[in-house]
Amino acid sequence: MEEKNIQENENDDGFLVSKETYLQAGVHIGTKVKNKDMKDFIFKVKESTGIFILDLAMTDKRIREASKIISKYDPSEVLVVASRVYSGSPASKFCELTGINLMKGRFTPGSMTNTKTKHFTEPSLLIVCDPRGERQAISEAAKMGTPIIALCDTDNETKFIDYIIPVNNKGKKSLALLFCILARELMLKQGKIKSYDEFKYNPQYFEKLEEEE
Repeated sequence: MEEKNIQENENDDGFLVSKETYLQAGVHIGTKVKNKDMKDFIFKVKESTGIFILDLAMTDKRIREASKIISKYDPSEVLVVASRVYSGSPASKFCELTGINLMKGRFTPGSMTNTKTKHFTEPSLLIVCDPRGERQAISEAAKMGTPIIALCDTDNETKFIDYIIPVNNKGKKSLALLFCILARELMLKQGKIKSYDEFKYNPQYFEKLEEEE
């Protein structure tokens, strides 16, 4: 099925995109593990599979609020860490459109704590795509007192994380949609677009691997 653009204004449910768009991308699909840290973001467990389902209303609300938090910082002060294959491409597109910094692939220990490290950086805000794969980045940000926004699935621990976006952080389509919406909201707040109609990107653009372009 062809992905639709997401230029439309908020739908009748008050969501940033239609509920159907979220469902088709699998944004709500969690894992078979429920970490106690994520219990408040879980809607139910699907009895036939044992998979925990995230609360879409909470996800939508958190994306909206996260965009407001990020918009308070200069893009040069924000760092996105994307260590996984499926998060790398959508995070790259998001950073290109918003001017935010990106560290893709394996996070080099000491990048935020050791000034002698080749890629040393001192972000004022850190965004991580997977707390499990990016625990080193979270640990270093916590030591430096840097606020952390994290994309968290049902099985993630949230220690040191300041703001949680509950989402399927392992799905290709889910991550593409999330970064697409977040880019649109942030670009609107940055003044790069004046309305949703001016946002000409769809989730497919964020999903496409860079080497395919």
